[in-house]
Amino acid sequence: MSPRDEIPNLRGQDGEGSVQVHQDDETKIEGAKVFAVYGKGGIGKSTTSSNLSAAFSKLGKRVLQIGCDPKHDSTFTLTGTLVPTVIDILKEVDFHAEELRPEDFIFEGYNGVKCVEAGGPPAGTGCGGYVVGQTVKLLKQHHLLEDTDVVIFDVLGDVVCGGFAAPLQHADRALIVTANDFDSIYAMNRIIAAVQAKSANYKVRLAGCVANRSKATDEVDRYCATVGFNRIAHMPDLDAIRRSRLKKKTLFEMPDDQDVVMVRAEYIRLAETLWNGTEALAPAPLPDREIFELLGFD
Repeated sequence: MSPRDEIPNLRGQDGEGSVQVHQDDETKIEGAKVFAVYGKGGIGKSTTSSNLSAAFSKLGKRVLQIGCDPKHDSTFTLTGTLVPTVIDILKEVDFHAEELRPEDFIFEGYNGVKCVEAGGPPAGTGCGGYVVGQTVKLLKQHHLLEDTDVVIFDVLGDVVCGGFAAPLQHADRALIVTANDFDSIYAMNRIIAAVQAKSANYKVRLAGCVANRSKATDEVDRYCATVGFNRIAHMPDLDAIRRSRLKKKTLFEMPDDQDVVMVRAEYIRLAETLWNGTEALAPAPLPDREIFELLGFD
């Protein structure tokens, strides 16, 4: 065998350089509207996801939130605790999924929101895409998606591999959480590239972005105008949001202070926008040099 024969074919069906887990037909989510929330690490995806889940529930929707981070803290403001992960529970039964009951891995949170933490493989091993696939497969085996209106995947950090992009195989729309700074917008540009790659073979499209923890939105809006993207919500940098997370509560459980009421209304508006349907956006990401020229330092 020549050295050339040993080189893997990196022109996968999910884009140039793609070597990743693909969706099993048995794990397709049908009936519910599915959203995948992405963004730079530490940008507030879990806070956004949990408050968005609560907002959907306030609209009378049956909501399931799936955390896709080994930290398994996506849903703790909904449940008030760190719930066990699917992957850890599967390990306990030696991956005999038939031995599990729904109450072993699905937990009820604020206002009836169903909460699942997929978890993740040990650091440096395994694939996040496999964990997401096993979680959805388990939910389908127990018929837990049949009476669900909205599914929200809360996905860790920037998109660095096909495993973390796996929720895009299930989603109708991807939502990007960003801030009004270069690093967050740079990460958003990479996520747009990931969705563009997935959209060639899956139904996922971009819904828009949420400016989070930001007093202003000028840099986000300038980027969006350049690539043809939309900012569909703005969550300001309020101490009330930080306090709610420390209290392990959603904003909908906090005292009715003026700023809390204002942000709740923005989450309700965002939920209504997503439920009513957004334009199927597919902007082309900017090359790195062009982002630096647009937003970089003088």
